[in-house]
Amino acid sequence: MISFPIEQPVAIFLIVLAVILLGPLVFRPLRIPPIVGMIIAGMVIGPYGFNILERDTSFKIFGEVGILYIMFLAAVEIDMFHLRKSRNKGLIFGLLSFGLPMFAGIVGSRYAFGVSWTTSVLIASMYASHTLISYPTVSKFGLSNVRSAVIAVFGTIVAVLLALLTLAQVVNIKVHGGFEIGGMIRLLVFMAIYMIAVGYSFPWLTRRFFSRNVDQISQYIFILALVFLASLLAKIIGLEAILGAFYAGLVLNPMIPTRSALMKNIKFVGNAIFIPYFLIGVGMLINVSVIFRGWNVAWVALNMTGVALFTKWLAAWVSSLLFGFDKADRNLIFGLSSGKAAATIAATMIGFNYGLLTEDIMNGAVVMILICCIVSTVTTERAAKKIRMRITAEDLSRAELVPGEYARQIVAVANPVTSEGLMRLALFMRAPENTNPATVLFVRSNDDSRVVEMGRNAIRKAAGVADAMDVEIKTVERFDLSVVSGLTNVSREERATEMVIGFHRRANIVDSFFGAMTEQLLKSTDKMVFMSRCFIPVDTVTRIVVAVPAKAEYETGFKLWVTRVANLGAQISARLIFIAFPETAEFIRNIITEDGFEVRHDYRNMDTWDDFILLSSEVEEDDLMIVVGARKGSISYSSDQESLPVFLGRHFSRHNLVVVYPRQY
Repeated sequence: MISFPIEQPVAIFLIVLAVILLGPLVFRPLRIPPIVGMIIAGMVIGPYGFNILERDTSFKIFGEVGILYIMFLAAVEIDMFHLRKSRNKGLIFGLLSFGLPMFAGIVGSRYAFGVSWTTSVLIASMYASHTLISYPTVSKFGLSNVRSAVIAVFGTIVAVLLALLTLAQVVNIKVHGGFEIGGMIRLLVFMAIYMIAVGYSFPWLTRRFFSRNVDQISQYIFILALVFLASLLAKIIGLEAILGAFYAGLVLNPMIPTRSALMKNIKFVGNAIFIPYFLIGVGMLINVSVIFRGWNVAWVALNMTGVALFTKWLAAWVSSLLFGFDKADRNLIFGLSSGKAAATIAATMIGFNYGLLTEDIMNGAVVMILICCIVSTVTTERAAKKIRMRITAEDLSRAELVPGEYARQIVAVANPVTSEGLMRLALFMRAPENTNPATVLFVRSNDDSRVVEMGRNAIRKAAGVADAMDVEIKTVERFDLSVVSGLTNVSREERATEMVIGFHRRANIVDSFFGAMTEQLLKSTDKMVFMSRCFIPVDTVTRIVVAVPAKAEYETGFKLWVTRVANLGAQISARLIFIAFPETAEFIRNIITEDGFEVRHDYRNMDTWDDFILLSSEVEEDDLMIVVGARKGSISYSSDQESLPVFLGRHFSRHNLVVVYPRQY
């Protein structure tokens, strides 16, 4: 016989999966956003609805994981270039989003509810804090790096941090009878130590782990462990776990490129299980019937909801005026900053347990949370649709005016150990909107079974990388007279713009650095050639140092290699440092700026080849060194290029290295 609430673990999980699966199908015809639908579903099946499920330990655990996941995703999806550009505006919005609700909340609660000043400050902190409950909508529409979204996310952390610090002081006043400046200073010191420790140790650990473990499952578990470690450490020093999850996302952001398989796994698991579980758990907390228990509860709920929403809207409106945003961007900021969940629920429970909130105010806060979640989700979805349509129209217009040359790449593989790295490098150099298939090529000139098996295995591994990054590929196994003839023939057949090959491995001491095959290839083709040797995954690189010869701007393929390097830097969130002659540096700067590449780029001037030798000594083993070469007879070729192979072999044998030879007529 079935009894309610259901307590059998398998049945509980089955019901939750059914809600996650069927919820969107039920609510979509009613035009109810999926996020609101999950909350409503939680209300229906929860203890205040039909009491099918109780909010047991699983909902508490998965709910906590869900809100941490939302905060982590919000940080890890932001491009650090956009964050640096918008951090000042985000700080301004955060202060407005905290200050306006605090002022209105303190004054309004004092005179509307007749409570003490301490309780008024507590209620005001509930208005000031907000949760990015509608952020999955922003992610779904691909707007994570839109200025208004970045500002809203950055402002959220500012507002929540200040609100939680305020809440902590309210509790201190209640417990100790007064404000403790020592406790505040201690917390700030712990915060500084925490940020330094996490900020330096997490990237170091991640690079070491990723360089030794390429398995996607292991990398995902490792990242998840770091997120929860950061959240736990934040709790230990007196902060909320959500702040730790967000900071972990910012720190790990450069290690997780947007188009990587790891990011794909992170989004999939979060959107499939953890975030819906959290939303259903929020719904199970809400008891709408309390509003009908008396006029006082209805008045309190209406007052709290009105003040919370109006002050957040006012903060978004003032910010939009200051930053020159249109209505859609303003509504996106308001939608993201008007949701209430984690911090507000925590403040409500703490206030009630310490006797600062009456039962009517607590019930009014619950109703406020429900209405704010609905308003936040609906507003965010409508604004996101308008912004997505606007961006799409702008992209189409720009494409018509400035047609670009998208990459048609040949990735030559033969060794399974290096094929994945070559493929990642090639795909990160592509523009995200490029739909041309990449060609994975294995050329053999004999029927040696070991060579054939290695080559086919290399193709499979490279294809796996492309599949994880959602890039279409063509696989070609070719028998030819030599590797060089196979490469050049396929490049003509596929109308390739460039080739990506691995570095030659020296067979003996008299063997040249590039090898006879590479030297012959450079003579046989006018295509752009990238030669790569990376000891660590390219997506863990944080600095790319590019050495450029004099007069490189006069070469036919100059703009092409600059765009590929800029794409690489933007995709993996790495800082570009160009070592170039002043005249050449100006051309590079113009290309990156005018083509709209969102990547940090700095320049080191050199006047002679000796300057390059000195500046290159600053390249670290965790950096990626890119050297732009020149074929004999080209404009940028000089006697210095003759000594380049010897110099690289002598001083960069342990560095991650890419040598590019631009396209020639």
